[in-house]
Amino acid sequence: MSESLQAFLAALPMLLAAVLLIGFRLPARVGMPIVYLVIAAIALFVWQVPFDRVAASTLQGLVVTCEILLIIFSAILLLNTLKHSGAVEVIKNSFHDISPDRRVQVIIIVWCFGAFIEGAAGFGTPAAIVAPLLVALGFPAMAAVMLGLMAQSTPVTFGAAGTPILVGLFGGLQGPQLDAVLERSQMDFGTYLQYVTDEVVVFHGITGTFMPLLMVMMLTRFFGTKGSWREGLSILPFAIFGGLAFTVPYMMIGWILGPEFPSIIGGLIGLAILITAARAGFLVPKDSWDFAPSSTWPADWMGTLQSNAGAVAGGPRLSLLRAWAPYLLLAILLVLTRVRELPIGAWLRDQRIELPDLLGTGVDAGSAPLYLPALVILIVVTATYLLHGMRGSQMLSAIGESGKTLIGAGFVLLFTIPMVRIYVNSDVNALGLESMPLAMADWVSDSVGIVWPFFAPAIGALGAFIAGSNVVSNLMFSAFQFGVAERLAMSTVTIVALQSVGAAAGNMIAIHNVVAASATVGLLGREGAILRKTIIPTLYYLLMVGTLGIIAVVFLELVDPTAI
Repeated sequence: MSESLQAFLAALPMLLAAVLLIGFRLPARVGMPIVYLVIAAIALFVWQVPFDRVAASTLQGLVVTCEILLIIFSAILLLNTLKHSGAVEVIKNSFHDISPDRRVQVIIIVWCFGAFIEGAAGFGTPAAIVAPLLVALGFPAMAAVMLGLMAQSTPVTFGAAGTPILVGLFGGLQGPQLDAVLERSQMDFGTYLQYVTDEVVVFHGITGTFMPLLMVMMLTRFFGTKGSWREGLSILPFAIFGGLAFTVPYMMIGWILGPEFPSIIGGLIGLAILITAARAGFLVPKDSWDFAPSSTWPADWMGTLQSNAGAVAGGPRLSLLRAWAPYLLLAILLVLTRVRELPIGAWLRDQRIELPDLLGTGVDAGSAPLYLPALVILIVVTATYLLHGMRGSQMLSAIGESGKTLIGAGFVLLFTIPMVRIYVNSDVNALGLESMPLAMADWVSDSVGIVWPFFAPAIGALGAFIAGSNVVSNLMFSAFQFGVAERLAMSTVTIVALQSVGAAAGNMIAIHNVVAASATVGLLGREGAILRKTIIPTLYYLLMVGTLGIIAVVFLELVDPTAI
């Protein structure tokens, strides 16, 4: 079997996923089971992987799925708990009187608050929270969704306390290929992921600094009376300051504390800085920008959720401090359990459940359930119930709503992650072929060569566009990206970092996120119009990060830490 045919057959499941989900518009719950069956068939009948190894890989994937589902459930549960306790409404209200300038509101609410929500909850929640909030403050529904989706960029790699790195890359890279590299360099997996984090925050930090300015320029271009890009430039000093208020602490925290913290703590610090600056008028332009009267708005700007700007002044009984307290507690507990100098994290990691040699195939599975961010989040949920004086019925409603969300996401992941593990574990076969990701990597390395760093982020974005998730994109493509880097003698850390950054950018155009955000403001059916707008910041992100990748690999010649 030729190298080209191997690469085509290995890529076929991914192409099929794109055709089913995008071309035929099948929901992921229908498309991904079909893709799983196709990849299992290719593994069994083309690669001739033993049946018991395919079954063991499926079981291994289900263990990873359980971890992700627990994180998703706990993150969404915290958000729903705060909604039912009234804390979300209090937090929303607190933004109302900061500044009448819509551009300032965008930078504070969409950029920093959206980043914080992504860090705490992940899985598309910033758009679902930010879009209705903007509508309540008087933004057109179409603008609210566009901006909410743009928040799904820089912070996404570290969403839900670092899940795309800790689970996505771990699940995608785990296997004999990386194990051999780590053994040669006497490095553990956690250290490798920290090296990836160190580079991710730099790529995101440089590119993300200009996102607030782009948000404002798109707001004035598509929703201003003059339809001008230039009109947004009048807030350039505050916009760049706003970008740096998040990205500087974001980078420092990633370097010092690791992948759980950049978006959570960076978002909190950015919020504090920008709210203080806006109240003091620091770098805020003298002119204040607003929309035309809502009576003049085109019909396609409007959703079924109407502006309720006047109602935000009331609010529930909770104080602002009590409303924010659960998020502050979450940040504190994550730091206490993740800082390597403290003994708590090491003890939690040691409490493992091991499932070695599944079905006698040499495929291992395991989990450290107490170390998952889910435990910390569930502790915060319990504290919130007590601190906010919630009723049992409110808590049950939050659990019920979170369970419904889990069912939707869970069914898709039950097939997606086992599919990835079959992919990675296909190196043991009767024909002596390399694993499917490496078959694709061989073809790409021969065909593309030294310019691959420019295209690596686009592969990550494609995965997110198809699957609607940075986590799933990393699961699907990180082993492939690692293989390409090895064959091109490039830093695997840098190429894997570019994959993860691209996957974050792809969330701005991910069909799942677009539909979910549109539904919160009653804009279902207008996803095409939204995508035509969010493709602009996505292309900016991919071009910028791809260029940075070329500079890092070709001109700076970054050395892979595993080769030192």
